[in-house]
Amino acid sequence: MYVENVIEKVKLKYPDQKEFHQAVQEVFTSLALVIKKDKKYQESAILERLVIPDREIYFRVNWVNDVGKIQVNQGYRIEFNAAIGPYKGGLRFHPSVNAGIIKFLGFEQVFKNSLTTLHLGGGKGGSDFDPKNKSDGEVMRFCQAFMNELYRHIGPYTDIPAGDIGVGGREIGYLFGQYRKLTNRFEGALTGKRFDWGGSLMRPEATGYGCVYFAEEMLKERGETLAGKICTISGSGNVAIYTVEKLYHLGAKPVTVSDSKGMIYDEAGIDVALLKELKEIKRVSLEEYIKFRTNAKYIKVGDYKEDTNAVWSIPCFAAFPSATENELNGKDAKTLLQNGCKCVSEGANMPSTLEALDLFLRAKICYGPAKAANAGGVAVSGLEMSQNASMHPWDFETVDKKLHNIMENIFSISSQTAKEFAEPTNLVLGANIAGFRKVADAMIDQGV
Repeated sequence: MYVENVIEKVKLKYPDQKEFHQAVQEVFTSLALVIKKDKKYQESAILERLVIPDREIYFRVNWVNDVGKIQVNQGYRIEFNAAIGPYKGGLRFHPSVNAGIIKFLGFEQVFKNSLTTLHLGGGKGGSDFDPKNKSDGEVMRFCQAFMNELYRHIGPYTDIPAGDIGVGGREIGYLFGQYRKLTNRFEGALTGKRFDWGGSLMRPEATGYGCVYFAEEMLKERGETLAGKICTISGSGNVAIYTVEKLYHLGAKPVTVSDSKGMIYDEAGIDVALLKELKEIKRVSLEEYIKFRTNAKYIKVGDYKEDTNAVWSIPCFAAFPSATENELNGKDAKTLLQNGCKCVSEGANMPSTLEALDLFLRAKICYGPAKAANAGGVAVSGLEMSQNASMHPWDFETVDKKLHNIMENIFSISSQTAKEFAEPTNLVLGANIAGFRKVADAMIDQGV
């Protein structure tokens, strides 16, 4: 009853924050067994303390567009928990951003960062600003205005933001440039920087590569591989692009990608070079893909069945949801399972609804939850912090090897913990309990 009561209190206290409710319910439901086994967590009110961030920072962002008109956006930074290290988590620039979205992302980040074995707390931030169709000058002025407030709250030993949806190398550059001007300090206060001025090799690839490494570990335990297998991927940002690339490295065939307007199905395999050109250089719709690959199919959003995602209708061995939260619902999960999908590894944050998650667990397929499978991004951000501290960059192979080891360790601890609680195929339970224990024990050690 203790766990259920805390979940209900969260729903009553924050009635409009549905994504936050979902994240809390998914994690805390898994924790019932460990809470029952070890009374110290309830006695120390750990769950009640975990659902309230250390601080929530909301601020106004005023900036001027190219025609001289003042624009106003809402900014957020939620510093959730720093029991095991400084706050770490990305910044998201997207019209959908609100307090509930940022809180769910920050809450998830606490456990994800704990699983990496790095000493990192959890936080998240962003704005409802939309960088799409904005000029470089407009993006720069917004980022500078955003940092005019944010710089007060961040630093290499306090809170280290990174990128997320809508925040890539361009945005991080503008944000860091303003931070440096305001503080007169060149330090690792942001990650995701360009390599030439403090970034890490492999940061763009990290989440996608890590997600595939995690899938590889899940399958290896069952005597399977990705070699020769059909794989479907949603999204077309860094996570999706480098998931596609790493799948090719392992001999798999990725056949789908998507964006906000539609999806590509390329039966011969996604052309990763073309995908990079369209999305990383030209920043155009995936509809352009079929001009170059005439045998590929393009399906617009809305032209498929209602309340479903066309990506998940393509028969596959493994699926990699890499776009956004709740993009894969119960209907999609049933379709994937009916079509013989044996593995789902989540590249996005909380991409599966609770119904979909439950279906995957009951089917006992290889299911890698986001806080474990997509931890590669924050892992390499942590490695970037190490390089910043030493003022010495590492080569690509060194970073890749460290990332691979981290993902192997995340799988290992998640799998071992699941087996400890007699649920060997339930990596949701394993990852949640393993991530929770480290944070909760640190909170108890440090007092009230």
